[in-house]
Amino acid sequence: MRRAIFHDGGPRVAAAVMPLTEDYDVHPLTGEPIGAVIVVDARSGAQPNGTTRLIGLVDRDDAGPWPLTWYAVLPIDAPPAMLRRAVGNAFADLEAEADLERLERDLAELNAIGIRLSAEANPRFLLDTILTKAREITTSDAGSVYIVDHGSGGDAYLRFALAQNDTVNVPFRAATLPLTMDSVAGYVALTGRIVNVTDAYAPPPDSPFTINRTFDEQAHYRTKSMLVVPMRTPQGDTIGALQLINCKPGWRGPLPDAAEVNRYVRAYGPRHEKLAGSLASQAAVAIHNRRLYLSIRDLFEGFVKASVTAIEARDPTTSGHSFRVAELTVGLADVVDRCEAGPYAALRFAPDEVMELRYASLLHDFGKVGVREHVLVKSKKLYPADLDRIRHRVELLKRELALRTARAKLDAAVARRRDYAAVASRLDAELAAAVAALERDLDLIIVANEPSVQARDLRDDVTAVAQRVWQDADGTSRTILTPEEARVLAIPRGSLTDAERRDIQDHVVHTLDFLQRIPWTKELRRVPEIAAAHHEKLDGSGYPHGARADQIPVQSRMMAICDIYDALTATDRPYKKAVRPDEALAILDAERRAGALDSALLDLFISARVFERVSRPT
Repeated sequence: MRRAIFHDGGPRVAAAVMPLTEDYDVHPLTGEPIGAVIVVDARSGAQPNGTTRLIGLVDRDDAGPWPLTWYAVLPIDAPPAMLRRAVGNAFADLEAEADLERLERDLAELNAIGIRLSAEANPRFLLDTILTKAREITTSDAGSVYIVDHGSGGDAYLRFALAQNDTVNVPFRAATLPLTMDSVAGYVALTGRIVNVTDAYAPPPDSPFTINRTFDEQAHYRTKSMLVVPMRTPQGDTIGALQLINCKPGWRGPLPDAAEVNRYVRAYGPRHEKLAGSLASQAAVAIHNRRLYLSIRDLFEGFVKASVTAIEARDPTTSGHSFRVAELTVGLADVVDRCEAGPYAALRFAPDEVMELRYASLLHDFGKVGVREHVLVKSKKLYPADLDRIRHRVELLKRELALRTARAKLDAAVARRRDYAAVASRLDAELAAAVAALERDLDLIIVANEPSVQARDLRDDVTAVAQRVWQDADGTSRTILTPEEARVLAIPRGSLTDAERRDIQDHVVHTLDFLQRIPWTKELRRVPEIAAAHHEKLDGSGYPHGARADQIPVQSRMMAICDIYDALTATDRPYKKAVRPDEALAILDAERRAGALDSALLDLFISARVFERVSRPT
């Protein structure tokens, strides 16, 4: 294509540029041409714009001065070869400037694309952004992305992940194909080489791959120029191939038929290869980083689940509790997120916040790992060994009483008492009554050992048993209960002493301590705070800090409702019977009326029937 030069119309300048018509189209200057070389008389006063180069012709005896904006100054009678060289240099300077501007634009665009790729978290949107931007910077009519995946056996294959086309609208269907040299995408992925063909229907004869025309035939499309670049990480791993089809510089419309393809489609040039290769490398890094992030998240998810399972294994009676609480709490958060009225109408949870809440719920009892196991699994007021010692005392007293009775009968027999039969009968009756009393006391102890709410009379009876003194065979005074055992059996509700209850409550302190040691990401930084406040109550009656209302995160308030509900309805607690869902909701309502629970959140929990999200084993 011949380039055009312009002159100012003066006869001397027109005569000077006439010899250049063999190489250039020469025109008188009209308007303000763009990207042109202009030859003018030095005294014309013409000035170049930012996209032109001006060459001034002067008389040999004209000493200037000349404007600094001129590209060159030549004698009016300079040989045509000199003027031709100056014009050629001016065009080269224009091209260099255009190349520099284009490079700056390309770098700026690639930088902007890289920033967007780094910020995109959704894998689907990430691929869509990669392909869209690749087509934009290469002016491609169509394109597709192939990703290298691995099966369960470790075998690699290509996944047809995404396709775009400005000309035909064909529903995308995900598919897989073998990772071999037979396909152009497979060849590029395996070799890491760029494939650039002017006509896909006529690839180089030595190509190991073939072009599949099935899509073209079905969609009535014509694939002509094709550029396929590998997506390689800086470590040299190829994770896919980016395929671009039908370069159409300066043309943005569809290509409805083969005639339009032949008219507008051009081959991809070296600049396109560099741009597409650079973007493909950025895409590979983005995809690799996303995969790494997901693998780390899966690893952490597995660690959390394994930790929860291990913690609950210390207390098998609460197995599944943390997972159910997490399910209920996330369910309540979903309801809160969708509510349009009430105090939480404006509250919305981002996906990261939901994940944060889920982890906090799963790990809310993490601190139980720091609670002594015998306290954690205590189901009765007395530990089994303590009750066994009481049983042994009773059995020992029975034997001591029997021995004392036998000695008394023996003494009566040795003394040849005439009323021996009556004495022996009386002694046997006394022994039977004492044994019966001991057994009644033991039965009373067993009843009092249950963690259910005790009546005052029962506690008084336990005190009486502890104070009752028995004489053994040697006349030593004995009791079947120690003062400490009597105190434990007199617990009015539950199975824990005050000290043991404090140990259990301290699990929240341990939870905060342990979770704060984990280097949480910015998105999950509030996990320790949320998890550690799930036993706080709005009226300050909770623990460990007695926090009130606004001091308690809303996520912890939600978890408190779900934690209490699950604990009430749990069927696997040996120290209490499970209550029906309606009874549990009534208890929660009573707590709400007492000012302990968030009223608005409990209303949402009940009205949306969040409690039905978990199923119980039958």
